[in-house]
Amino acid sequence: MTETINEVSKRDFHGEENLPSNSSEGKVKETMHNDFWDHLKEQLTATPPDFSCALELLKEIKEILLSLLLPRQNRLRSEIEEALDMELIKQEAEHGALDVPYLSKYILNMMTLLCAPVRDEAVQKLENITDPVRLLRGIFQVLGLMKMDMVNYTIQSLQPHLQEHSIQLERAKFQEQLNKQPSLLDHTTKWLTQAAADLSTPPSAALDPPDSSNVAGPAPSEAASNLEPLSPTMVLSQGFLNLLLWDPENEEFPETLLMDRTRLQDLESQLHQLTILASVLLVASSFSGSVLFGSPQFVDKLKRITKSLMEEFKTRPEEAMKTVSEQVSQEIHQSLKTMGLAALSSENTSSLTGQLENIAKKENCVRSVIDQRIHLFLKCCLVLGVQRSLLDLPGGLTLIEAELAELGQKFVNLTHHNQQVFGPYYTEILKTLVSPTQALSAKVESL
Repeated sequence: MTETINEVSKRDFHGEENLPSNSSEGKVKETMHNDFWDHLKEQLTATPPDFSCALELLKEIKEILLSLLLPRQNRLRSEIEEALDMELIKQEAEHGALDVPYLSKYILNMMTLLCAPVRDEAVQKLENITDPVRLLRGIFQVLGLMKMDMVNYTIQSLQPHLQEHSIQLERAKFQEQLNKQPSLLDHTTKWLTQAAADLSTPPSAALDPPDSSNVAGPAPSEAASNLEPLSPTMVLSQGFLNLLLWDPENEEFPETLLMDRTRLQDLESQLHQLTILASVLLVASSFSGSVLFGSPQFVDKLKRITKSLMEEFKTRPEEAMKTVSEQVSQEIHQSLKTMGLAALSSENTSSLTGQLENIAKKENCVRSVIDQRIHLFLKCCLVLGVQRSLLDLPGGLTLIEAELAELGQKFVNLTHHNQQVFGPYYTEILKTLVSPTQALSAKVESL
């Protein structure tokens, strides 16, 4: 019976197993599970009561409570050992002197003391249960949740140490390779040198093409970014942004980012898709007005239409955008009709579909502006963080805020880890690219 007790209590401890309720295995295990608790009830209601199964369960409860203690909680450990002395409890049971209410109250009090605040309510509900079988069953279920809380807490506690160990290990391995191959940082140096050159180049007199008047003007952060002096932080940020525009034919990819190249290519693909999506929404909004675009359901519908054709856009952009233009135009027409608003004139409809189809061209003015502004947003994410950057979105990007937040966080996470590993190497390279005063005032490791 001990093996059966362990199996059943583990089932309650870990929660219901992920088995289909209508599967043969699921039905068998569920039957065994219920049979055990029925058997326990028969034992406890017999005359005299049989506490053999209950004592095994109490032993497991004791072990679980002890496992929830931190190493320094020696006083509580001694208290639990004394209060749940299984030899003494067994003797009391044999002589009919087992104080079940006392044991139940002690266990629940200890669970209240050890559980996370989120489990307080669950423990309190157990205090109202008078049936001993239901109470034991409930105790195991809540203890299972508490055990998972402890596992999560342990993982979170260890995460900084594991991350630091990973950083040190990666850096040490790279240093070993660098010792054998002194030229290993040549491509990285060239990459950062190009980033510094990009920042030193005067910006174009007109950022936006003349016919992009329907796009909101530059955000304050956009204008300010052109005036910032050259600094290690900005050079490195520019370098990371340049990786999202990397020519696949260029084999001089920075050595410090080779392990992240696939992930960077995925981010580049996501950025491209968001550029097309935001361009479609911007053009559509200029024809349908704020009434339709004030409806989240309408905006989501246009997003689904555009996203569904992204794969086709990679190989057949003209055909994909023709389909998008037709479906978006139809959706706008239907929505205006449903809301009792005036339909688009044939001239406006023709202009709408034409502008949407033109998004397929790389040189399209709206697409170019949106692309520049997404890059600006990502640059702000690297310097200010994602949440602060979302407060000052460049014009034309507000409708894809959620998608931008996801992209920005992935980009920041990737670059942050890379900086932590290779920061010392970047610092040495950047000392030769920026003025001595600025180089001394910034350490790449702290970015």
